[in-house]
Amino acid sequence: MSETPCIRETRPGVKQAGRGRTPARVVAFWLTAGLLWLARAKVPFPVLLADRFFPGWGHLEIALLGLYAAGLTGRMVTASRTGPLRLRYWTAFSLVFFGQLALGLAGIGQCLMTGALHPPVPALIVAGPIYRGGGYFMPILYLATVLLVGPGWCAHLCYVGALDGLCAAASGKNPARLPVSSTRWRIATLALCIGAAVGLRALGADTAVALALVAVFGLAGLGIMVVASRKTGVMVHCVAYCPIGFVGNVLGKISPWRLRIAPDCDGCGRCSRVCRYLALPPRALAKGRPENSCTLCGDCLGACPASRITLRFPGLSPVAARTAYLTLVVSLHAVFLGVARI
Repeated sequence: MSETPCIRETRPGVKQAGRGRTPARVVAFWLTAGLLWLARAKVPFPVLLADRFFPGWGHLEIALLGLYAAGLTGRMVTASRTGPLRLRYWTAFSLVFFGQLALGLAGIGQCLMTGALHPPVPALIVAGPIYRGGGYFMPILYLATVLLVGPGWCAHLCYVGALDGLCAAASGKNPARLPVSSTRWRIATLALCIGAAVGLRALGADTAVALALVAVFGLAGLGIMVVASRKTGVMVHCVAYCPIGFVGNVLGKISPWRLRIAPDCDGCGRCSRVCRYLALPPRALAKGRPENSCTLCGDCLGACPASRITLRFPGLSPVAARTAYLTLVVSLHAVFLGVARI
């Protein structure tokens, strides 16, 4: 008797999301196209791949990516469970990113951004500028993204995190509680990265030494994904190792997007079983908000049979907030797909 009303309560939200699909698709198209046009107009070198191989064809790439964003937004807005689709488009972005890097290393220079190579390790967003004493493009881009979508960078836009998501999903297990404090580990890795960058700069260490240390850090992260994430069903690299994830969780508080849990939550745990960031333990459900490891991935929203978990934004209903967030984050994904490369 208690489950039937829960099922009925979800249907109005799905219908409302369906009615908002067309406007969301239109907004996604023009937002993606506008941001790509702005990047193409302002960056002093060809930023779009089409312009690099076929000068003047960038407008076609902008249109195609806009259509892609519109279609994907429509699917995400109407999906009852967005997790599988999110992991697929996130993985596609990662494959495109690293595929371009591989082609660039193979000698196709157009697939590299500037030709100034650096290891594709997210920790360098913080450590790189400290060591170099400059190069603030990535930190600024990251901060802008955090302002727009909160910690969502870690669940939709990071070029490394998709692999961790795949490894955790491949376990076939519900996420297991970790035996250590994930927050303490990430604070430790953040301090290690900053301390190493400061120390290497102060000592005037050769770039080769810095690159070797970054390679060790990155390979250790890959090992954590393949071993720990596959074993536990938790995205251990993102939750307990990546310092940028911790920075995103902290700075994400400046963004107005919030995940909230209704007071009448019955603690069934369905949301916890799909959260691979360990953000929804029983204590989080009791206090009405997720743990700091939440990345606003949105997987839990469709898992709750009574829609007791909602995404909030000032002035918007939960359904409108979810639609707006998905439109924004998918548009950013499409933009990153067009311009993100080493």
